[in-house]
Amino acid sequence: MRIDLHTHSTVSDGTDTPAELVAVAASAGLDVVALTDHDTTAGWAEATAALPPGLTLVPGAELSCVSSFGISIHLLAYLFDPASPAIVAEQTRLRQERRTRLRAMAVRMAADGLPIDADELLGSLGPDSPAGRPHLAQALVRAGLVTSVDEAFAEYLGSGRGYYLPRQDTPVETAIEMIAEAGGVTVFAHPFARSRGRIVSPEAIVELADIGLTGLEVDHPNHDEATRAELRELADGLGLVKTGSSDYHGTNKTIPIGAENTDPEQFEALIEKASGAQIAVG
Repeated sequence: MRIDLHTHSTVSDGTDTPAELVAVAASAGLDVVALTDHDTTAGWAEATAALPPGLTLVPGAELSCVSSFGISIHLLAYLFDPASPAIVAEQTRLRQERRTRLRAMAVRMAADGLPIDADELLGSLGPDSPAGRPHLAQALVRAGLVTSVDEAFAEYLGSGRGYYLPRQDTPVETAIEMIAEAGGVTVFAHPFARSRGRIVSPEAIVELADIGLTGLEVDHPNHDEATRAELRELADGLGLVKTGSSDYHGTNKTIPIGAENTDPEQFEALIEKASGAQIAVG
């Protein structure tokens, strides 16, 4: 079986619609794919309705979190009840936070003479879309200021650049407990991806495991072999599930869907720990 547990659609910052994404997954030979858009479950219904025969969909989301030390953490949440009041409230807050932040960054750019229109940018996004820097990066590409999303982040949008603004993310401990209460499971996304910025210590992961973290995303494009070995040892010592995923974003990134995969036994272990939303089979 080929299992990819981390992908994004146009509902957040990917370039495939949810329906297109499941079609791409099937064409790539995947047996299981998880839809994990940022801070929203708005793509679940479309992806489920469009499932090709033989493909299994795991409903999920990638939650924007922060550690007690101020380090950004992305938490993959799967199989939770999307109607949980706590989750609905927090995802609504995060989407508004992202829109406010994106508008402020766009206004700063326009004030400096860059051809970016905040109203036009936000107006192009769906009401449930969690606006993010990739949307602004795409606008910079369309304006001809950069040639790629990666270049936009390097030149304009990355942490420490002139147009970067911080955001108010969910405390990771709160997110883990919130998802567990809604019947779901949580996996720490790309935990040791040092190229992305500051990372938490192994000791911090031990603390997260103590409060209910389910797994670690070990096999990820931003992890080299030494990092993967380190994470496998840590996960095994803590009894955590080990996953592998592409972090697919369509043409916004060069990594193809299915580039990294989760072992079927690890996938079964993950599913067994959830009691909320169900997987969907095409």
